Amino acid sequence: MPGRDIRPRIVAIETTGRQGSVAVAADDELLGMTRFAADLQHAAELLPAIDRLCDTVDWRPDQIDEIYVSAGPGSFTGCRIGVTVARALAQAVSVRLVRVPTVDVLACNALEHEPPPRHLVVLLDAQRRQVYTAVFHLTGDDYVREGDVEAGDPEALLSKVPRPCATLGEGIAHHREAVEAADVEILPESAWTARADKVVRVGRRLARQGAYVQANELIPIYVRMPEAEERWQQRHGRPPT
Repeated sequence: MPGRDIRPRIVAIETTGRQGSVAVAADDELLGMTRFAADLQHAAELLPAIDRLCDTVDWRPDQIDEIYVSAGPGSFTGCRIGVTVARALAQAVSVRLVRVPTVDVLACNALEHEPPPRHLVVLLDAQRRQVYTAVFHLTGDDYVREGDVEAGDPEALLSKVPRPCATLGEGIAHHREAVEAADVEILPESAWTARADKVVRVGRRLARQGAYVQANELIPIYVRMPEAEERWQQRHGRPPT
């Protein structure tokens, strides 16, 4: 049909942190985003939020082309909620899926800082007095990650990051003493939470690289075994089924 908008219709999901959010986009154009009304209410708010946003842009479920889901590392429960809903929608309406690393989503927040820091470390709480860290370098108008996400002692990991360096992420609140002693710039707290509009940004880049996954291959990104599963294996001598 002449004049029909053929840009891919995208739903982006972020449920790895305390405050979840959903966004809709047509190709690179963000059409809308909503944040959940309460922290840690992802199971109750995710599907209604998707439904409301799709209504605002007059999309039926079968008109969605792609779903980008922020898959971790992050909250064990939150990661699973986002991934499970994305898989269910993909199986129901045959959309394409992109699994988006949450640390890459968070790094995009630093682009809003003026000026954007040359070096950046994303810091997430890993429980057990440890953190997850990912180091990024500003290259052109985007951040490029150096290596893989690491888990370990905050003092040891922060001692290795290049200087001058800035940091963001929900792990700062849990390990503030170690962060303040590390001689890094702490970006404003508004930048510590991953957002669905940034999931769109990273997801589009991955989609253009062909990084789609099948629904049965979409799993959370874990740097190490979740604590609940680790305890199960220690108790029973085998992974949970």
